[in-house]
Amino acid sequence: MSESSTRTQGPGGPRPRLTRGRVLALCALPVVLLFVVALCAPLPYSLAQPGETANVLGKRGGKPVISVEGTRPRSEDGRDGKDKGRLLSVTIAATQPEATVRLPDVVRSWFREDRAVMPREAVYPGGGDTRDAERRIAQEMKNSQDKAVTAALRQLHVSPDDVDVTLRLGDVGGPSAGLFFALGIVDKLDGDGTGSGGLTGGRTIAGTGTIDGKGEVGPVGGIPLKTQAARRDGATWFLVPKSQCGEASAQLPSGLRLVPVSTLDGALDALEEIRTDGKIPHC
Repeated sequence: MSESSTRTQGPGGPRPRLTRGRVLALCALPVVLLFVVALCAPLPYSLAQPGETANVLGKRGGKPVISVEGTRPRSEDGRDGKDKGRLLSVTIAATQPEATVRLPDVVRSWFREDRAVMPREAVYPGGGDTRDAERRIAQEMKNSQDKAVTAALRQLHVSPDDVDVTLRLGDVGGPSAGLFFALGIVDKLDGDGTGSGGLTGGRTIAGTGTIDGKGEVGPVGGIPLKTQAARRDGATWFLVPKSQCGEASAQLPSGLRLVPVSTLDGALDALEEIRTDGKIPHC
């Protein structure tokens, strides 16, 4: 009997070889899975955009943002040099602490000048949910207001026992309105110091910065977005903490000029230069 031309491989014989395509597919599979997980996984970031502005010399909810009692403030009925301009406190709007932010959201925001991707901890220090964040932000605003009142009255050499200042800014929170609260109080009480007008000289001036009781101005977050909000709402000047000039200049909107300040006294000097078209400091 002749030997068969076909041979049957036993179980221990050679196995079929993997093709190059199959090897590449197997190697790529973990990468694809990681990419899918990355797309779907929530990230510890908040997305922010330019927020609202508030004129601290105006009204909010039908009531003055700044009310002064106990000492005679400048008239608010158009006499005694009422300030015809605006001092705009600026904000950013950010996603809530519980909001789910995924990689596609981050990528889309990364390439837009009117959006920013910020570590959630930087926006909401201390963690927690929205209610926790609201409590902290409200307390920060209260502390900021107290310091603004102290700094403004100290600047004017007015005793806190002689005056009662009420500040209203609705649901806007955090400490970054401190400088402009202080400027608004000075404007309400003393105007430009001559009795002939207010601090703005009829201009729209925006800005941001924390303040302490001695009038020292400190840095804040979200500066590029705040400059966009300021220009959107008509400001041509922006008071910025001096230490943040570089950050503010990076994406400065056309038509907005930066004015660096480090103290309340320096901010008042800068406003005087703006009113009189004098030698205005710049970044």
